Amino acid sequence: MVLQRFLRVIGAYKSYEKWLWWQTKNGIKPEHIAIILDGNRRWASEQEINPWLGHKQGAETVEQLLDWLQMLGVKFVTLYTFSTENFNRPSGEIEEIMHIAEEKFRKLLTDERIHRNKVHVKVIGRANLLPEGLQKLIADVEKATANYDTQFLNFAFAYGGRAEIVDATKTIAQKVKDGELEVDDVDENIFEQHLYTSHMPKQDPDMIIRTSGEERLSGFLLWQSAYSELLFLDVYWPDFRFIDLLRAIRTFQNRKRRFGT
Repeated sequence: MVLQRFLRVIGAYKSYEKWLWWQTKNGIKPEHIAIILDGNRRWASEQEINPWLGHKQGAETVEQLLDWLQMLGVKFVTLYTFSTENFNRPSGEIEEIMHIAEEKFRKLLTDERIHRNKVHVKVIGRANLLPEGLQKLIADVEKATANYDTQFLNFAFAYGGRAEIVDATKTIAQKVKDGELEVDDVDENIFEQHLYTSHMPKQDPDMIIRTSGEERLSGFLLWQSAYSELLFLDVYWPDFRFIDLLRAIRTFQNRKRRFGT
């Protein structure tokens, strides 16, 4: 009886997924999707397990997400995985997160999907704050994928939106000081050329998804998000499913984007 119920649930899920796919497949697809991966610790708390297991399950969900985005043909992806403020968490939790990150970046280095699909992988943020071993792994992954341009995959790690703006400002100020730039040359285009996302042809996300039910950006892509569509989903990141992504895209397609006009 339990197996029959399980099979009915799976059948209903697959039917709903196909219906959502049919609804969205011919609509305008977002070129750049950014996601705030929120709710790992609360998911673990509800499961009555250690917080780091929530982060581990969240990392597994990211692997599934990459397949879904490939299927949908989304070219630019930015994932908010660890903020500068997250360094204030208990040291044991941070250590576990760094171990999980090392494991996943080591896997990315030889991931057949990354190289077959020519995915340009980059960490945006203050990577110098990360453990040296993880920094080296990140540098190896970035070097191995530097010439790929079919898809761009950004991990916002040790990232803060205010920190990004401060770092861009410092770099521009130094160039003005060194005579490489004139003050009057500094405009929005020049500023964007000094953001963490400047390696991408399309820096601004079409849509930003935040899981866990929280309704704020928490400093994510503060400059780039000026005209992004914001979608807040009441699901913890480890429980995020393909249907959640499809529903978010359907909502995006139903909105009228005006860009201030």
